[in-house]
Amino acid sequence: MTTTTDSMLSCSVDGAVATLVINRPPANALTPDLLTELSRAFGHCAEDDAVKAVVLTGTGRFFIAGADIRLLASIASAQEGEAIAQQGQAILNRIEALEKPVIAAINGVCLGGGLELAMCCHIRLAAEGSRLGQPEINLGIMPGFGGTQRLPRIVGQSKARELILTGDPISAQEAKSLGLVSHVLPPEDLLRHAQGMARNMASKGLAALRASLRAIRGGHELTLQEGLALEARLFGGLCETEDKREGVAAFLEKRQPHFVDR
Repeated sequence: MTTTTDSMLSCSVDGAVATLVINRPPANALTPDLLTELSRAFGHCAEDDAVKAVVLTGTGRFFIAGADIRLLASIASAQEGEAIAQQGQAILNRIEALEKPVIAAINGVCLGGGLELAMCCHIRLAAEGSRLGQPEINLGIMPGFGGTQRLPRIVGQSKARELILTGDPISAQEAKSLGLVSHVLPPEDLLRHAQGMARNMASKGLAALRASLRAIRGGHELTLQEGLALEARLFGGLCETEDKREGVAAFLEKRQPHFVDR
């Protein structure tokens, strides 16, 4: 296992799984500096062929409690606010576009920019007792890092409007019932479960992981027929890979496949 630490973010790599831990006491508030560190860390994960899956979590009782209120108070113009929103959106878009599975292990409070960060991850797990929401309306503003766009796509228009317009948080169990998170786990089991899921995914061929994520993400922006055409094209490309030949041979020979990511 290798471990690196920036001032607000630590990264450990165990096998093919990278675990990123946000550590910005007291509440892991989201700031431009933290966003920059996240962007840098995910960039390294994208470039490192040995890393095939990523787990993102926080420390203590907080995933991310929201934006730094002092930063919000300092915004003095529409142009400055728009620029900050665009910076945050661009970084979260790059995380969402990573062609390796990203699992958010939501270990506690996950509000505002924290939920927006979690929603750009491909899979979300939550610890029992976690609270999730978009409370920006209570500050006289609105979500600016993608919350108004990703939340309706995940939970539907009506519930997204309710959560954004009231600012009320929901429990981990309600988040699961809405499809916002996949699993709710005891806090002591959360990270182990997330890393186990990541190891399972990392045991697959990287070409198939990338193509699957590309099809799911790309299909969101296409008509059904266009999405089916994209799926067929990506499926066809995989049929020429060494991993496809190995996977089929292993199944027929009743053994575990040994993928080489080609």
